[in-house]
Amino acid sequence: MKRVSVLASGRGSNFQAIIDSVESGRLEVTIGSLITDNPQAYAIERAERAGIPVQLVNFASYAERSAYEAALLQAMEDSSADLFVLAGYMRILEGMIVRRYLGRLINIHPALLPSFPGLHAQEQALRHGVKISGCTVHFVDEGMDTGPIILQRCVPVRDDDDEEGLSARILAQEHIALPEAIGLFCEGRLKIEGRRVRVLPRE
Repeated sequence: MKRVSVLASGRGSNFQAIIDSVESGRLEVTIGSLITDNPQAYAIERAERAGIPVQLVNFASYAERSAYEAALLQAMEDSSADLFVLAGYMRILEGMIVRRYLGRLINIHPALLPSFPGLHAQEQALRHGVKISGCTVHFVDEGMDTGPIILQRCVPVRDDDDEEGLSARILAQEHIALPEAIGLFCEGRLKIEGRRVRVLPRE
């Protein structure tokens, strides 16, 4: 069974969706650890309730970013994971880590990439007046939300939407998309072909 480690900085609702999928049997993986940069993250409580080890790499404890990156890389190495999942991890990973885990590092983003990368994606979508938004699970590369797309789920944008309402509906789809993408990876069904990710049929 494949081993997955999750990186999260905050409330960890996508992390909880992964836990729930494993506990229900919908996702057949082992969650090896939660890695967090925030000692106050609610995701820590979620991990402790589920009996998942927590690796804290507190960004505030390091005088230089390079020292933090080295400690984070060591935590990831120690986790011995087959796949690393960014689920609301609020630090940009530097090239050293991305290159080390290229093809084994995925992220969830609350927009239909390549539209609206970076922060406040839902606000960007509303400001641009799009009629459809959603979420994207993608492999991580050295750009900002630019890696090959694994899957996307769409959410209609309503005329009366505000950022909070749209974000909540997108988040509900994130909770479906992220475990699905993890399952595809762990079944060996994702093949990166340049900018594209091909989903292979079950054998």
